Amino acid sequence: MIQAYVAWVVAHPFLSAALQFALLGTLGEIVAASVRHRRFATPCSWPRLAAKALAWALLGLIIKYGFAGMKGFTQALLDKALLPSFLASGVGKAFGLRVIAVASGAEKLAYCRDLGADEVIDRRAQDVVQTVLALTGGA
Repeated sequence: MIQAYVAWVVAHPFLSAALQFALLGTLGEIVAASVRHRRFATPCSWPRLAAKALAWALLGLIIKYGFAGMKGFTQALLDKALLPSFLASGVGKAFGLRVIAVASGAEKLAYCRDLGADEVIDRRAQDVVQTVLALTGGA
C-alpha cells in the first residue's frame, strides 16, 4: 500500500502536494480548534474552512513549484537515501529505505539506532557530508 502511495506521489507531484497540504493543514486547524474547545469544533464556518483548504492547497503548490527546479526533489532524496531524521522512526523502513540519521552525542545516536536508523552520524565528531558520501558510494 505504501509503495502504491509513493508511486502515485512520484507520478503526480503537484496534485499530491496540493492534496497533502490541503488535508493536513485543514485537519491541523480542526484539531487545534477541537483542543481549544475540548470537543469537536471547526475554526470557522464550513464554507470558510473550504476556502482555507484551498489556500493550504495553493501553498502546497507554491512550495512544490519552488522545488520543481531541483529535478524531482523528493525523488532525489529517495534515490540517495537522504531523508529527514524523523524518518528513522520507522517510516523510512516502511518505504524500504536505508535510513541515515544525523545527531550529536552517544545517547542521541543510540536513540536513532533504536528507532531504526541503519547508519548514524555524529555531527560533532564526523564530517557529515563526507560520511554521507562514503555511505552512499559518493552519490
